[in-house]
Amino acid sequence: MIYEVEVKFHKSFVEVDGNRILVGLTSKPEKGEANRELVVKLAKHFKVPTANIRIVSGLKSKRKIVEIF
Repeated sequence: MIYEVEVKFHKSFVEVDGNRILVGLTSKPEKGEANRELVVKLAKHFKVPTANIRIVSGLKSKRKIVEIF
């Protein structure tokens, strides 16, 4: 499944609305820390292994396309 993800910083939450997800992250967007936190949060929310989550585009953006399989 493909999702559009928007990231907000300084809060911790996951809101799913259809194929759009709003995620709050507490990690700084440096050296991939925020992307790692995003993958872990989505894996926990959807109850899948982190290996089943792939950031398709937007690695350096607040708006990302994520595939969960």
